[in-house]
Amino acid sequence: MAPAELTTERRGRVLVIRMLREHKRNAVDQHMTRGLDAAMQLLDDDATLRVGVLTGTTTVFSAGTDMYDPEDKSTPKGGEYGLIRRRRRKPLVAAVEGAAIGGGFEIALSCDLIVAAETAWFGLPEVLRGLVATSGALFRGPRALPRNIATELLLTGSTLSAARAAELGLVNQVCTPGAALDSAVELAERVCMASPVSVEATLTALNELAVASDADGWDATARARATVLASPDANEGRLAFAEKRSPAWVLA
Repeated sequence: MAPAELTTERRGRVLVIRMLREHKRNAVDQHMTRGLDAAMQLLDDDATLRVGVLTGTTTVFSAGTDMYDPEDKSTPKGGEYGLIRRRRRKPLVAAVEGAAIGGGFEIALSCDLIVAAETAWFGLPEVLRGLVATSGALFRGPRALPRNIATELLLTGSTLSAARAAELGLVNQVCTPGAALDSAVELAERVCMASPVSVEATLTALNELAVASDADGWDATARARATVLASPDANEGRLAFAEKRSPAWVLA
């Protein structure tokens, strides 16, 4: 049998979810989407679980969408990757080692707290491939970061180190390489010390405050996506990426 590409582990009241497609830089395919959706449902439904921790491996968090998998990578309840649009009742902590880029960064942005190793880095390279960020970064990025910094990432494909991300308020904690998961579990256990009713009510209120702007954000994202997909640049970007060459963009 092939090794599991996503696993769950209970650490007391904390559910640890690991993405384990390291050979694909934890790029999300349909199979992993179903696994993430099931893990998020378990976290919500199991009364003995209070907080989730989502992580990759010690070398990579996630490179986002598996561009070589043509199947749909969304679910009815969770949206993209089974979690991007999910209205969770319990907190989710991202434990990031290595790259969190593209949809991988958007996964981290959909979490409530982020712990990153010193070697972690964040980026949104979609424009370099003739695409746009479609899993929430267009509006969650400017919420989590100063608007001009988020705009720079979105327009240039530049990256943020863990230290810079913490300085800007994106990352809650920076830890030594290899320690992101344990540090994230420690943070989750601190949340577990609080009243579960208070934590759920607080998270629900925070999510409700974001609902209206999220709706506008998804509409704007859909329009941006339609524009780029109607352009030859989208296909050229994918071809250039696959062929490991610089793209030849069509002049506007």
